[in-house]
Amino acid sequence: MSAAEAGGVFRRARGRTLDAFPSEKEREWKGPFYFIQGADPQFGLMKAWSTGNCDSGGDEWGQEIRLTEQAVQAVNKLKPRPRFFVLCGDLIHAMPGTPWRKEQTADLQRVPADSDIPLVLVSGNHDLGNAPTPETVAEFQRTWGDDYFSFWVGGVLCLVLNSQFWYDASRCPALKQAQDQWLDQQLSIAGQLECQHAIVFQHIPLFLQNIDEDDDYFNLTKSVRREVADKLVRAGVTAVFSGHYHRNAGGTYQNLDMVVSSAIGCQLGQDTHGLRVVVVTAEKIVHRYYSLDELSEKGIEDDLMGLMKEK
Repeated sequence: MSAAEAGGVFRRARGRTLDAFPSEKEREWKGPFYFIQGADPQFGLMKAWSTGNCDSGGDEWGQEIRLTEQAVQAVNKLKPRPRFFVLCGDLIHAMPGTPWRKEQTADLQRVPADSDIPLVLVSGNHDLGNAPTPETVAEFQRTWGDDYFSFWVGGVLCLVLNSQFWYDASRCPALKQAQDQWLDQQLSIAGQLECQHAIVFQHIPLFLQNIDEDDDYFNLTKSVRREVADKLVRAGVTAVFSGHYHRNAGGTYQNLDMVVSSAIGCQLGQDTHGLRVVVVTAEKIVHRYYSLDELSEKGIEDDLMGLMKEK
């Protein structure tokens, strides 16, 4: 089943928006809600990492299929329903032009096809390549939808960004410039319409713990991260959710919460395969990481559920 054929859950972003959430109905704040954030199902990495061959060793991904199925099943059991389920990049492990990419893509597309909770897909470095090209971006758009877009849900403006353009746009400078211009327009709209909150989803974290940390494979360079962070802070963005690190991390910069979630798939630290529950109230955004087993067996804890009853 292709993403287009899957319908419902794969209502792909087109025209820089997501039609699962009609903006005319969703711009008004109607009370607290929650969504689920996941990252890095990355079909194929667990085998590649275990063999020490991350470039071409991902020829098996049965473990990732089972973990992603468990994640979808856990989300489907939740009551009340989350408004959406966002995957913050590295959907598969095989880079553009490498073996197993087509097969990994087809298997991931099959996993969530039975869910009626809208799926929001973010592009990662393995989806686009570390240095994306117009061709790899176009492939992502055909397969999964727009690589950057915005949508409104319950009075909250959500911005999905292509962080690879900030990592290395040397092979697609015009595409980076287009996203930068679009983002400026979106942030201007956020300020004019006085949205309840503005939230960003991207793959690579701005930073892992603090804005002044050293440059690393898992963050954006100092000059880029500060420029982007300052732009988001000025526009009133209150949280950035990301993956890429395969560990939980995060910190704050002024009023901006940088949230780094560990993976559904391969773990590179001591965290468990899991998902993050994010509750949005009128005054704040509260989030908590759950292992897949915890979320499957116990659901969301009472204190988070209580926040959704606030007016």
